Amino acid sequence: MSYMQLSQKFYDAFKYCGSSLKSPHVARKLHAQLILSGLDASLFLLNNLLHMYSNCSLVDDAFHVFREANHANIFTWNTMLHAFVHSGRMMEAQNLFDEMPLRLRDSISWTTMISGYCQNGLPQHSIKTFTSMLRDIQNCDPFPYTGTMKACGCLASTRLALQLHAHVLKLHFGTQTCIQNSLVDMYIKCGELSSAETVFLNIENPSLFCWNSMIYGYSQLFGPYEALHAFNQMPERDNVSWNTLISVFSQHGLGVHCLSMFVEMCNLGFRPNFMTYGSVLSACASISDLEWGAHLHARILRMEHRLDAFLGSGLIDMYAKCGCLGLARLVFNSLGEHNQVSWTCLIAGMAQFGLGDDALALFNQMRQASVVLDDFTLATILGVCSGQSYASTGELLHGYAIKSGMYSSLPVGNSIITLYARCGDTEKASLAFRLMPLRDTISWTAMMTAFSQNGDIDRARQCFDIMPERNVITWNSMLSTYIQHGFSEEGIKLYVLMRSKAVKPDWISFATSVRACADLAIIKLGTQIVSHAIKFGLSSDVSVANSIITMYSRCGQIKEAQQVFDSIHMKNLISWNAMMTAYAQNGLGKKVMETFEDMLRTECKPDHISYVAVLSGCSHMGLVVEGKHYFDSMTQVFDISPTNEHFACMVDLLGRAGLLEQARNLIDGMPFKPNAIVWGALLGACGIHHDSRLAETAAKKLMELNDEDSGGYVLLANIYTESGELENVAHMRKLMKAKGIRKSPGCSWIEVDNRVHVFTVDDTSHPQIKEIYIKLEEMMKKVEDTGRYVSVVSSANRSQKYHSEKLAFAFGLLSLPSWMPIQVMKNIRVCNDCHLVIKLFSLVTSRELIMRDGYRFHHFKDGFCSCRDYW
Repeated sequence: MSYMQLSQKFYDAFKYCGSSLKSPHVARKLHAQLILSGLDASLFLLNNLLHMYSNCSLVDDAFHVFREANHANIFTWNTMLHAFVHSGRMMEAQNLFDEMPLRLRDSISWTTMISGYCQNGLPQHSIKTFTSMLRDIQNCDPFPYTGTMKACGCLASTRLALQLHAHVLKLHFGTQTCIQNSLVDMYIKCGELSSAETVFLNIENPSLFCWNSMIYGYSQLFGPYEALHAFNQMPERDNVSWNTLISVFSQHGLGVHCLSMFVEMCNLGFRPNFMTYGSVLSACASISDLEWGAHLHARILRMEHRLDAFLGSGLIDMYAKCGCLGLARLVFNSLGEHNQVSWTCLIAGMAQFGLGDDALALFNQMRQASVVLDDFTLATILGVCSGQSYASTGELLHGYAIKSGMYSSLPVGNSIITLYARCGDTEKASLAFRLMPLRDTISWTAMMTAFSQNGDIDRARQCFDIMPERNVITWNSMLSTYIQHGFSEEGIKLYVLMRSKAVKPDWISFATSVRACADLAIIKLGTQIVSHAIKFGLSSDVSVANSIITMYSRCGQIKEAQQVFDSIHMKNLISWNAMMTAYAQNGLGKKVMETFEDMLRTECKPDHISYVAVLSGCSHMGLVVEGKHYFDSMTQVFDISPTNEHFACMVDLLGRAGLLEQARNLIDGMPFKPNAIVWGALLGACGIHHDSRLAETAAKKLMELNDEDSGGYVLLANIYTESGELENVAHMRKLMKAKGIRKSPGCSWIEVDNRVHVFTVDDTSHPQIKEIYIKLEEMMKKVEDTGRYVSVVSSANRSQKYHSEKLAFAFGLLSLPSWMPIQVMKNIRVCNDCHLVIKLFSLVTSRELIMRDGYRFHHFKDGFCSCRDYW
């Protein structure tokens, strides 16, 4: 056999062993054969021998051969460098590189060192090596730049990224595909998504790598749907393309879209891998789709034939979040090995369903199994202890975190803050926060939430104001804090500040802000926020739409509320309840019942709120038979136990219909003690029908429940007044005076030119009060001229006897154009006299007037009250 033939045989054998077989035993045998053949002096075969040893992980053997070589060339040095780098032995690689003659160092040598440092978690060393290269050689190819850009992306250094970009443009490397790919990838990893997009759009024919990078980039910059748009424009796709988009949908909580993309991927012949399955299992968990999750489980077993720790953990997480803890445990037990992730998924599943004892027992089993405890597992088990029941265990775990050195971990530190916050101990939470060596946005948000949960709104806002960085979650948390504690006006101001800071709102921002507008009944600002939601494409989100329904209904715009309700494709129970409550508040009892029946036809099961709405609607319309039917069906059909609210609705229904004895008997038969709402409903009904004797009983019960509330005293005094029992009226006033009880002042408010104007009885503080009284005098004269109303107050003294709602409507008549409805809100029930006057206002002015007292609306047009409420 000739020298060339024998050399070719050894070359083929070295290549096969190094790339396919990767057998250390065969590699050493081939080396021995090379020595026996006398060809070990061949530099060509020696270099291939080094390469084979490197691929077979025999780095020490390779280095021994390298040291024995008498005539090493540049390929020999670079092969040995690659061997050290590939095995992670960077110190030895650096020593060899320093030993390497300067004349032999080429672009491959520098690229190997630059990429090696980055691959082994030392990107800052990559940058130093690149800087040294620029000093030592004048000309090089683009490949060292690609490695350096990767290191820059790992460091997320925007400044360095811009410098590298300028450098490659100066060297005219900008049209090289590898440079284009690296620039896009680097900018995305640095968070400079707009710069990545600029580079991408300037590439004439972007590579598949660039397209895949930009799918992720667009998802971060514009959201998942823009990423889908880019995906649909791709000239070709590979598994990475599909996996990236599926992962994007999964991470954004769009489980249905994720599953749809998975099906399309499989139908087009692409084979899913462990990353695909991981994303789709996570999507099934997020939407609690057990059927799809079980299908994926079967598919994985059929296609992959076994479960590794990664896929096993995904299945455990999916079954646990779907509530199938037994199946999650079966998968866990079937795994050949358990790692931290599989243990943590099972523990988190137990904790999610309130099985704290089981979660702690699993944690102890994990420790006994000698599995290395990481910070995520510890953070999960700390979350289990977030409550009074496990406060002492939580403190022990806090001590363990300090002892083990994991206290410096951000997830652990954040969990400790949350633990103490949920235990109601804000001082310990604050101390834990101050002692954290590192804090992130989650830490600050957790501390702010701790103050909020304790009702300390001022400290929560102080925490918010001094935060070094805020994200949309932080803004939403502060916004929710204001709304939940009744500071809706402050919440609206915060939303305006949020928009001025160019923070991109999400569905929670809009749902919360619209709710604040609903609480304040500010329709103009509410409409503006709805417009913002439409602009950001979030108005169709079911939670946002539900809030919009409530906002429109509380502002008396029932038609707009119904339009939003009809536009919701996937209505949930909250949607149905919001619409029924809207109809009930606006006195449209028949519409409440129609909507309730429509809901039942969709097989959406009602809850206690649904029945409060339908019973309230029956009450407003005086539908006694229908009300009794629904009250009975609540327990008999849907097994919903009635609450005080339901009984109050029934008492109100019977009382308004004059069935006071039935109302009293219903109260006497309640399975629990009636509250103030129930007795207040009976007392209000007694007032309508002038039953002072039963009113005394209801008022007495009401006073026993809340002796300091003026409502019961005032209602009873009014009933005595209307019945002509003046001695009893005087007695009630003396009793209130003796107990130091004062009537809560009623107030009414109206929105004009984005400003809320508040009026109280006999108000003199408004800057236009003189014009208001003049207008009111004019209106009262027109009302009296109708012959339907006789004032009990003389004209000379009338200016001192006007209730707040009359003043507010007079101001509306002065300030709002004739085509615009006048809407006034009131914090207490409108008296009968004012209600009649407002109806006549509408008649004599031909204006549409809307009055809300509490949460009940009255629509007046041409003197007709469309809510058909009883007065």
